[in-house]
Amino acid sequence: MANGTLLCISGSLRQHSFNTKLVKEAARIFDAETTLWADLRLPLYDQDLEADGLPEPVQTLIGQISSADAVAISTPEYNKAPPGVLKNALDWVSRTKPMPLTGKRVAIMSASAGRSGGERAQYMLRHFLVPHGAEVVHGPEVLVGSNFDQFDGDRLINEINLKALTELMGKLREAANL
Repeated sequence: MANGTLLCISGSLRQHSFNTKLVKEAARIFDAETTLWADLRLPLYDQDLEADGLPEPVQTLIGQISSADAVAISTPEYNKAPPGVLKNALDWVSRTKPMPLTGKRVAIMSASAGRSGGERAQYMLRHFLVPHGAEVVHGPEVLVGSNFDQFDGDRLINEINLKALTELMGKLREAANL
């Protein structure tokens, strides 16, 4: 069943990030022919840096988005919002025309130490994606709360969350016509 290209984006740079684990689990379930991994270690957005063209790491991310059939984004919740690295990446990506996320099928998910599982960050991320024209797949929401108890190594072990993630990835595959 493996076909298509999935771009995975973790909004966390931390080495043992639960959001990275969650998006890896999403990729395993999605079973793409090709899986790309975004690196959000980008310079802070500064229009002056565009004088000589977009920085190479930004061009790489734009190329990954452009070549993907579908995108999976997992966001932590920092101070009731998505992290700055994710917003920074979206700001950079918006600087090219046409915007590469326009019409892309996107699934969002979150893992958080708190009870809400990153619900506020997901809500805000949906708003961040509006000007990009991304087509966010609706439901089920994958909100992994108390994330430190939800994984065994890199595998999501909570049955309810795993079922929701499996359904979400199925909807993403269907929306991307894969």
